[in-house]
Amino acid sequence: MANPLATSGILYLWLNLLIMNAHRMSVMGFIARWPGGRSTRSYDFKVQTTKIEKLCNTWDIVTINGMFPGPVIYAQEDDRVIVRVTNETPYNATIHWHGVRQRLSCWSDGPSYITQCPIQSGQTFTYEFTLVQQKGTLLWHAHFSWLRATVYGAIVVYPKTGVPYPFIYPYEEHIILLGEFWLRDLVQLEQSVIASGGGPPPADAYTINGHPGPNYNCSTNDVYKIDVVPGKTYLLRLISASLNTEHFFAIANHKLTIVEADAEYTKPFTTDHVMLGPGQTLNVLVTANQPIAKYSMTMGPYMSARNVPFQTITSTAYFQYLGALPNSLSSPAPVPTFNDNLAVKTVMDGLRSLNGTPSVPKEIDQNLFITIGLNVQKCTSRNPQQNCQGLNGGVMAASMNNISFIKPNISLLEAYYRKINGYFTEDFPGAPFKFYDFVNGAPNNAPVDTNSLNGSRTYVLEYGTRVQLILQDTGTVTTENHPIHLHGFSFHVIGYGTGNYNPDTANFNLVDPPYLNTIGVPVGGWAAVRFLADNPGVWFMHCHLEIHLSWGLSVVFIVKNGQGPLQTLPHPPADLPRC
Repeated sequence: MANPLATSGILYLWLNLLIMNAHRMSVMGFIARWPGGRSTRSYDFKVQTTKIEKLCNTWDIVTINGMFPGPVIYAQEDDRVIVRVTNETPYNATIHWHGVRQRLSCWSDGPSYITQCPIQSGQTFTYEFTLVQQKGTLLWHAHFSWLRATVYGAIVVYPKTGVPYPFIYPYEEHIILLGEFWLRDLVQLEQSVIASGGGPPPADAYTINGHPGPNYNCSTNDVYKIDVVPGKTYLLRLISASLNTEHFFAIANHKLTIVEADAEYTKPFTTDHVMLGPGQTLNVLVTANQPIAKYSMTMGPYMSARNVPFQTITSTAYFQYLGALPNSLSSPAPVPTFNDNLAVKTVMDGLRSLNGTPSVPKEIDQNLFITIGLNVQKCTSRNPQQNCQGLNGGVMAASMNNISFIKPNISLLEAYYRKINGYFTEDFPGAPFKFYDFVNGAPNNAPVDTNSLNGSRTYVLEYGTRVQLILQDTGTVTTENHPIHLHGFSFHVIGYGTGNYNPDTANFNLVDPPYLNTIGVPVGGWAAVRFLADNPGVWFMHCHLEIHLSWGLSVVFIVKNGQGPLQTLPHPPADLPRC
C-alpha cells in the first residue's frame, strides 16, 4: 500500500508544477490552453463553377456549393470548426477565415502562398480551427487572385449557451453581405489589370446579399428584402465582402445602433449611417418605429482616392414593414457623398469597447512605424502602350515602408517551418528608410521618384512581444483610406488622426479602445494599434482593397515559438496542398 504522505507530496509537487507552468504560459493575463473546442461543427465546401443570370447576362461564377453568397458557418464560442474544401473548378483556390485568430492553427489561415499552397483543381484540403474566446460576426472568403468577389460568406459565432447578448434581445437577426459584381472572369481580370500596369475597371454593380437592386439594368426584381414587424427591433449583421471599394450603408428614416465591430462588443453608438471597408463587420440594432411603408436600405461608395474611377450607382434593398403597400416606397436612404471623410471619422469616433480593455498593452516592446501608399514603377516593357498604363506611362504598385511585397511561389509558412532558404528574407524595416512630410510632401512626380523596392521581406517577432504599429498614409500618388487587415490577431486601435503622426501630440485611448482585425487608416492620416504577439506562425498584414494587395501593399510577420507545446506551432496537416 502506498504511503499516503508520499502520495500527497507527489500530488502537491504535481499541482505546483501545473500552476508554475500555467503562470509561465500566461502572457498579459491570458492563460494559454490547447484550443480543443467545446463541440465540433463540420462543413463540406465544394468550390464550383455556377451559372447565374445577372445584369442582363448569363454568367459563370465561382461559388461554394453553388451558392452566391456562400453558406453561413454557424458556431458557438470555443467551438471547433472543420471545413472540408474540395476544388471542382479549373482555378486554384484557398479559403481565409477572416477575423478568426487561428490560435495554434496557422496552417488553416488560408492566404495563398503565405500559409499554404493553393488547393489545385481536383484536390481537397480540410481546414480546422477553434474559435477560442471569440463570438460575433466574421466572414470567410477566397484568398487566391480575385476570386473572393464571388466566393464569400458569413461566420456567425453565438455566445456560449446561457450567455445573453449585452444589449436588447432582437426579434430577428439578418445577415447583410455587401459585395461587388463583375461580368468578367475574376482570375483573368486580375491578370489583365496587372499586365496592363494600370488600374482596375469599376465593378459592374454593387450587391446586397448578391442582389444588385432596382437601379441596375435587368434588376427590377433582383432585390433583397427584409420583412419587419412594426415596433420590433432587429439585429443586422453587416459584412463587407467588397473587392476594391469601401461602402456606406444606411436605411431610410431609421437609426442604426452599433453594438459590435469585428466580432467584439462595443458601447452602443447610434448613427444615421455606417461605413465598412472590405473585411470589416458591424452588428447594428434597428427598430421598426416608423410609419408602415417600404424603406430603402442603400449601399453607396466611399472613394477617398483622387482620380480613381468607381461605380457610382448605388445598390438598394428593402426594409419592408408588414402591411406596407407595394408602391409605398419611402425616399432613398441618404448615404453620404462618395468622398465624405468626416462621415467616416464620425462613425470611427463612436467606437469604444464595451467593458474597457484591460488586455491592451500599456508598455510596448516593439514600436514599428509603417508607411502605406501607392507607387509608380518605371516602365521597362518593350511594349509600353500595352504594359505601362499607369500614371505618366509607368506601372502601378503599392507598398509598406516603400517595399512592394512579392509572394513566393511556395508557401512561406512551409518555407519557414522547414527552414527552406531562398524564398523570403527577415529584413523588413521597422521604420521608413527616410522621414519626411508623408502626407503633403511625398514625392509624386511619377514615375521619376515614386519607385518602390520589391521583395518577400518579413519582420520577425519574439513570442510574447508587445507590439505597437503606427500606420501612416502617404501622399505618394494619392492619399487614401486603406483598410488594413492583420491575420491571426485582433488589435487595440488606441489612436488615429489626420496629417503626419506626431508622438508628442497624438492622443491615445488606453481605457476602452475598439478591438478590431481591420482598421481603416484615415485618408491623409495615421492609426496606432497595439497587439500581443502570442500566436506562433506566419501572419499576413495587408490592405484589403484587392488591387492594392495585388500591387504589393502587404507584409508578413513571423511570430517565433515560445516555450512548451501551448506556445509552439504544431506540425503541418497531412493533406496540406503542394505547390
